[in-house]
Amino acid sequence: MILGLGLLGAIDGIVFHQLLQWHHMVLSDNIQLEIFTDGLFTALFSAKLLWGGVKIFQDARKNQLGYSWRIFLGGIFIGGGAFNLVEGIVDHHILQVHRVKPLAENPLMYDLAFLAIGALLVVIGFMIKRLEQNA
Repeated sequence: MILGLGLLGAIDGIVFHQLLQWHHMVLSDNIQLEIFTDGLFTALFSAKLLWGGVKIFQDARKNQLGYSWRIFLGGIFIGGGAFNLVEGIVDHHILQVHRVKPLAENPLMYDLAFLAIGALLVVIGFMIKRLEQNA
């Protein structure tokens, strides 16, 4: 799950912040503040990716890693979906520090789609893990 959190954070930062330039972590008239907060965001999801890698290494050394790709992949989907749900609910709706696409004709549609994708990823993750349990 940790890798999923980091992976979707990376996708969000790379795609929405950098490539599409739809938003920054904090919407402001101060571009230096926007870039700085994006850097903090990048550091956070990079730390999660590193943490996930270290955890896999530690579990492998203890022979506790397991052999199921379904469990591994399901965890990534669940972690990634959790990222979308938490980031979407907290940043887009509760704190309102940014929207997915604030300059869109209907920015709420983009925010809700972001949440729907998160929920879908969590459901897919649990379905994948369930396949392993029924195998």
